[in-house]
Parts: sequence; structure tokens; C-alpha cells
Amino acid sequence: MSSRFSRRGFIGVAGAAGAAAALGGCSNGVGSNGGTSIDARVDSTRNYLFNRFPGTVELEQKAQGVLWMPLITKAGFGLGGSYGRGALRIDNMTVDYYAAAQATFGFQIGAQQYAHALFFMTPEALREFRSGSGWSAGADVEYAVNDRGGNISAATLTALDPVIALVFGQAGLIVGATLAGTKYSRIIP
Repeated sequence: MSSRFSRRGFIGVAGAAGAAAALGGCSNGVGSNGGTSIDARVDSTRNYLFNRFPGTVELEQKAQGVLWMPLITKAGFGLGGSYGRGALRIDNMTVDYYAAAQATFGFQIGAQQYAHALFFMTPEALREFRSGSGWSAGADVEYAVNDRGGNISAATLTALDPVIALVFGQAGLIVGATLAGTKYSRIIP
């Protein structure tokens, strides 16, 4: 027996092994704990926000539902983007999981991480969000701001806007942050 290897045979074996490894790394959601992981991050983010800004408890109580995005990673070098996964909760029960993605253009270098929550204040706003195949944050989103004491502004708590957004990080609310152009799509974790 001669042990002779050809490049074609080697590439074929290596290609098959690489494809198997790549497919093995894919998750189709069956038997995964993706939902549990997202829910744990949402719980942690929710507790952080409520402890840091107690007025958000009242905001959640008034909301028809809240989309919690506990970790968004944004990076860019000229062209950039952001991505994260989260959960939509109604009465603090997860009803769906979502991914958020945004492409950005312009001068940008570096990376950052932040979290955000969308409070759907009207049944219509929540229904519109849930019924589409994808929803994009636009000019109709009102951003919550700090008052002088570092709390959520009373104007935010009495606002009549259909969607109120809170964008925050470890240092607190991020003033001037925008979610414009962020697209939200339902996922199966």
C-alpha cells in the first residue's frame, strides 16, 4: 500500500472538516439556552436601571410593554455598526426576543457598549412594533432625560409620546444618544 496524498484529496478532506466544524458551531435554537441567557441579562439590566433611576419603575408600570436591550456593542472605523439582543416584556414576562442592528457612516473610531430600553406607552405603539417583520426607530421616539437631581425627568413620566427610549451605560443615561436607524427584528435565540 502506498500512502500517497494529493493536494485535491487533502483540500477535500480539510474542506469537509471545516464545513462540519462551521455547521457544528451554528445554533438553530433547538436545545440552546439563548433565551435563558438573554432573560438573565434583562433582569440584571432592569434591576440596575430601577436602582439607579427609581422613576423608571413608574415608567414601566405605565407602559404597555418594554423592550430591554441589555448589551449593544457599537464599533466602527469610518463605517460602523451596532448589534445586540434583548427581550420584549409585557407585565415583566418575556413574550418575544429581538435583535437590534444599526449601520453607521461618517467619522468614527473605536467601540463602546451600552444598553437601552424602549417603553411602549400606548397599545397602538406596541401593536405596531410587534406586528411588523422589522421595526426601525425613527423620529417618533422620545428620549428620556435627567433632571437636576440625576433622576428621570418628571416631564418624561407624564409624556404622551407613544415610545420613550432610555439609553444608558455604567455612567448613567447617555445624553444625546440616538437610536435613529436602529432596526429591530424578532429572533429565536
